[in-house]
Amino acid sequence: MPAPEAGDLRDGQVLLRSLAGGICGSDAPDFRGLRAPLVAPGRCLGAPGLPGFPMHEVAGEVVASRDASLAPGTRVVGWADSADAIAEYVVTAGAGLAECDAALEPTVAVLLQPLACVLSAVDRLGPLAGADVAVLGQGPIGVLFSHVIKERGARRVTGVDVVDRGDVAGLFGVDDAVHGATGRWAVQLADDRRPGVVVEAIGHQTATLGDAIDAVAPSGLIHYFGIPEEHPYALDMWKFLRKQLTMQAGTTLERRRYLQAAGRHLAEHPFLAERYVTHTYGVGDVQAAYECADVPAEGRLKVAVSLA
Repeated sequence: MPAPEAGDLRDGQVLLRSLAGGICGSDAPDFRGLRAPLVAPGRCLGAPGLPGFPMHEVAGEVVASRDASLAPGTRVVGWADSADAIAEYVVTAGAGLAECDAALEPTVAVLLQPLACVLSAVDRLGPLAGADVAVLGQGPIGVLFSHVIKERGARRVTGVDVVDRGDVAGLFGVDDAVHGATGRWAVQLADDRRPGVVVEAIGHQTATLGDAIDAVAPSGLIHYFGIPEEHPYALDMWKFLRKQLTMQAGTTLERRRYLQAAGRHLAEHPFLAERYVTHTYGVGDVQAAYECADVPAEGRLKVAVSLA
């Protein structure tokens, strides 16, 4: 395909040479072909119309820039706006990128993007000192939530997953690692064990949001993380009302600020660079990389793809 060039850039955009990408759970529906492409005038955003789709987590080198804060030659990490990072060159907004430590391997640096998203979400949870928090799902996003929430002073962090995460639960700050379905765990909770905050970090279905409503303590808070696969989500409004609950959701708005915060967090917690990315593939094996990322499994957290 014709490569984008410096002349294609608009104000605020940069041209990246892609070095690595991370596979996110929100890429899975597109990989499986379950979501309709996003149609814009004159083009189709989505497979098979857009080369490099579907990957939005990218680490790369700035080749050309119309963002005054990002000079050519800068190593950066962040978002590929059109989710087209499986490509040699990508045009994206500079505001969704931040300079990263050039000493980091690109396949490690990609962890800063999901970490930035989690830091943004946890900030919205408010003070957590002394709180009891449950994180539903202990995959790549769930373990980051558990880690950051524990670092913010939570008294007890419960991690729930159908995959046995006992090998990494303690490392990421989980006090109670529950190996089982969220629905079964929720209905068996005693009232004095109900968490005041529940993070739903599983996605891909509506049932687990209902499990969060069942599990959380009265007057509690639920944070729904991720991009829903279905637009309308049914929930038990009677339980929600009677328990006086609050629910929040959203995306990362201040991308560069949180990417920079993620860089500082990684410097303070270097174990993340060693333990978070568990599987790395070359771009020639990108199909195998997505197949690996698409199936939760013991010992598998983040899957990265080397694009260089």
